[in-house]
Amino acid sequence: MPHEPDAAARLAALHCCLITPGLTDAEFAQVEAAFGFTFADDHRAFLAAGLPVDDHRGLGWPDWRDGDPAELRRMLDWPVEGVLFDVEHNVMWDAAWGPRPHTVDQRLAIARRHLADVPQLVPVCGHRYLPAGRGASGHPVLSVYQTDIIYYGVDLADYIHQEFGGPGLDRADPAWDPVATVPFWRDFL
Repeated sequence: MPHEPDAAARLAALHCCLITPGLTDAEFAQVEAAFGFTFADDHRAFLAAGLPVDDHRGLGWPDWRDGDPAELRRMLDWPVEGVLFDVEHNVMWDAAWGPRPHTVDQRLAIARRHLADVPQLVPVCGHRYLPAGRGASGHPVLSVYQTDIIYYGVDLADYIHQEFGGPGLDRADPAWDPVATVPFWRDFL
């Protein structure tokens, strides 16, 4: 996890958003209890080093300290809602869910039941996400827009480079090689 405080320092040096003091252990506990997830260790280290919040640029940083709980819930629900949108309006259907029903209502009911068990994704910024879960780290940052899911960083430090600039590897570099880590979501990559 040594890269995550460095990622926060890189972000601060780029002056692309307002960085407030990092979250305290009590604040992490409050957020995790309120929303029913735990931050991955690297995400936690990043947010403990400094909490990015939106300024006039409106980048979409979740304000875990003072943000609107309804907006934070919307950000947390975004990945699953995007899959449900594609089930309802497009042809998305996971083979693991069994035969695809004929009606939209049946498809949505089955999809909701299965999606209740997929790993929680936690917003980093906008529609960029990391999986939840204490004891886990090193996940690539995913860009999630419905079922259009791509890598947006090998890890948090690389994500800062990819999204905001600064030192790092170009995606064309052979060393830029993210590895999918989280069940269900990795199937879209």
